[in-house]
Amino acid sequence: MQHIRIDIVSDIACPWCAIGYARLEQALQQLEGELQADVQWRAFELNPDPAAPKLPILEALSRKYGRSPAEMEVAQRNMMKIAEGLGLDFSRMQERYTANTFDAHRLVKWAAAQGRATSMKMACFDAYFGKAADVSDPEVLLDCVAAAGLDVEQARRVLTSDAHANEVRSDQAHYQQAGVSAVPAFILAQRYLISGAQESAALVDALRQVAAETR
Repeated sequence: MQHIRIDIVSDIACPWCAIGYARLEQALQQLEGELQADVQWRAFELNPDPAAPKLPILEALSRKYGRSPAEMEVAQRNMMKIAEGLGLDFSRMQERYTANTFDAHRLVKWAAAQGRATSMKMACFDAYFGKAADVSDPEVLLDCVAAAGLDVEQARRVLTSDAHANEVRSDQAHYQQAGVSAVPAFILAQRYLISGAQESAALVDALRQVAAETR
């Protein structure tokens, strides 16, 4: 069976990143027995200023994209339908506030050393979109750690230190220099870039093509 490395540049605050990964999972299920993926999560921050005021999400998106809150509500509602079809909990995504995710990314790096990065990432997605929890809050993050089946006291020590901060900053610098300015971005076999939350059928085709070219 062929192995393919997939680096996923994403942010916990990005709903399309959760959707994109769910679609990737569908694609990999279709390719079971044909190829196996080694998924590496790479950090990106949509709200990189930890001192920025936390705004209601519809207001923040309206300011960012120059569209009315009503238009953003419709867009979010459509996203909620897509997420539901993929088995994701986006039930409270319109109630959330903007949040800095630097510490969450540090915990994903910590979890990766234990082979649990994806579990940690999914727990954070669920907290932010399903519960409208503040994923910059250490206690919320520790709840995510528990949900991911990881050691809460070890994670608390990570949060009260600067552990894994350089790894997060290294990811951000590397992918900014590589030209990644929007997420999700999927880098297949460290050579081929797929931007956005593509449909699973498109991902199946891309993975098969990359597998053939790197065999």
